[in-house]
Amino acid sequence: MKIRIASKEIIHFIGIGGIGMSGLAQIMHNMGFQIQGSDLLENKNIDKLRSLGIKVFIGHSKKNIKNISLAVISSAIKIKNEEYIFCKKYKIPTFKRSHMLANIISLKKNIIVTGSHGKTTTTSLISHVLVQAGLDPTVINGGVINSIKNNAKLGKGDWSVVEADESDGSFLHLPVTYSVVTNIDYEHLDYYKNFENLKKSFKLFFDKTPSFGKSFVCIDDLNIQNILKQKVKNYFTYGKNPKSDFQITNIRKKINSSVFDVRVKAFKKKYSIKNININLLGEHNIKNATAALAISLNLGIKEKTIKNALKKFMGIQRRFTHIFSYQKKDFYDDYAHHPTEIKSVLESVKAVHKKRKIISVFQPHRYSRVKSLKEEFSKSFLDSDEVVLCPVYAAGEKIDKKFNLVNFGQKISKNSKKQVVIVNDKAELLKYFIRNLIDDEIVVCMGAGSISSWLREIARDLKI
Repeated sequence: MKIRIASKEIIHFIGIGGIGMSGLAQIMHNMGFQIQGSDLLENKNIDKLRSLGIKVFIGHSKKNIKNISLAVISSAIKIKNEEYIFCKKYKIPTFKRSHMLANIISLKKNIIVTGSHGKTTTTSLISHVLVQAGLDPTVINGGVINSIKNNAKLGKGDWSVVEADESDGSFLHLPVTYSVVTNIDYEHLDYYKNFENLKKSFKLFFDKTPSFGKSFVCIDDLNIQNILKQKVKNYFTYGKNPKSDFQITNIRKKINSSVFDVRVKAFKKKYSIKNININLLGEHNIKNATAALAISLNLGIKEKTIKNALKKFMGIQRRFTHIFSYQKKDFYDDYAHHPTEIKSVLESVKAVHKKRKIISVFQPHRYSRVKSLKEEFSKSFLDSDEVVLCPVYAAGEKIDKKFNLVNFGQKISKNSKKQVVIVNDKAELLKYFIRNLIDDEIVVCMGAGSISSWLREIARDLKI
């Protein structure tokens, strides 16, 4: 679907405050397009857009879009949205974000990163290596990269690095040169209806790889292994598995970093790259870094440049981000909102902080996700010493009055064998911290909703 637009036409983003929408809006603004948008609430993404001179309306209204030429709509926007209805009524061309993104990057050579978990970190790592190598890529990411203090960057180079959203199938719209698939998990089944449909979608994604490109896939993931058996071509594998083309070996876990080696078997000459150092914890991040290494080697970037870039990587916001310390206690913020992500974060912390008490603060995200993965969530906190459970963040879903938070907490307590404390809001969470944290605890706040802002507000309340 080719979109023809002129730089002077007004392009309106419905739901511009989302991380993906705001990133695309920034890129198009920097390309010279006249961009504006609307969203329901203020947030940091909107603050960034306004600082660039992009007009943002708070609240959706047909008054916002009387003079627009084209609209871009977020996947989070419902069909009853007033602006969307106005566009349909007056036949204003309206495109999904993925279609617009596909057109914007169509003239680039693209590295598309997808998967159920780890795609934001992997996108960030690849982007950082390419920047350090002087390739000046265009970047559109699902999280703020600390080194550029943004989730989007318009580069002058030939390459773009894009995080692709698999949640609604839109990742299939993007043009691929190289791609990364980190893993495939039971996620977004509200859209796919069942796990088989999700796997079929990823098979279609693999099949998009052109003859001159390559897919890089984590062979440690059993679901990826099963798909590779279905006549998938033109790929390299990475992971701990001895059959990997880029095999991770000799992992050393430190308090603030990870060190590992990679045995390269993808080229005619087999060799090892030793002492790769990243300022990230956990085997999941070692795998993400290996994906970045593999792609960078295939681009012809020198080994020394790649290792230096990975060592200097400053991380991304909301991925085990240290927010503050208070009386020897450390408070971290993490985006983990799926059982696999929660387990990975806690395993990483436990592996290097064996003697410190770990407190998990968990805000479930979406009733549909919690209900479909209730058993998996309840077993996710084995490496925590205590769990503080917050109310479900609905994220646009209707409040499910039949959902019982106490019963959910009891299930976590039974299956993770941990004490569970329920708090109803930020004020109660602050009281819990003041009354119950008495030593040098590590507090890990997890969720994709408002828990991140709660933690930062609590830091202000404590006058940190």
